[in-house]
Amino acid sequence: MSEKEAVDHVEVEGEEHDANYQPPPQKTIEEIMAADAEDESLRKYKEALLGEAQSEKIIYDNSDLRKVIVKKLSLLVAGRDPMELDLSGDISKLKKNVFVIKEGIQYKIRIDFVVQREIVHGLKYVQKTYRMGVPVDKMTQMVGSYPPKKEIQSYTTPFEEAPSGMMARGTYSVTSLFTDDDKNEHLKWEWSFEIKKDWQ
Repeated sequence: MSEKEAVDHVEVEGEEHDANYQPPPQKTIEEIMAADAEDESLRKYKEALLGEAQSEKIIYDNSDLRKVIVKKLSLLVAGRDPMELDLSGDISKLKKNVFVIKEGIQYKIRIDFVVQREIVHGLKYVQKTYRMGVPVDKMTQMVGSYPPKKEIQSYTTPFEEAPSGMMARGTYSVTSLFTDDDKNEHLKWEWSFEIKKDWQ
């Protein structure tokens, strides 16, 4: 995607697709299990969906009161080891670790996270990319609704294409946000990447 296309993409994409969407009311796992209890097939479906969470409170980290704990962001490129950002520590230092990305490559972003305590509805990953302070791209990915689990869950975006051409080369700053239908800010962090002609 060229820089001009990226800017046009920002203007077109916007948030208008969310304008008429009304998120479902928040319900506890107990309320969900109690609803439509006489419907056998629906009860079995909810049991399969919720797993262990229907019979016990799933808590991954007792010292962390958040419902969603974002652990890691990985940049995935075919034939290369993942480039990873650890989001479980001091996220203020992440901007100093600049990913180098070869121009024009196809990549995906994977986010590893934990859901604990209650179901989370309509998780979203929002990524805004800037060059020299000017917004050049915005990506919003609907991640989905997730029940609490004791293990790490993950979401991988569809393929994106890195910008290419001499004008596209340089350093970009990114603001990433993991949010949901109820506008909870589970984690917001900043990071950077540099587009180069080659990997080095």
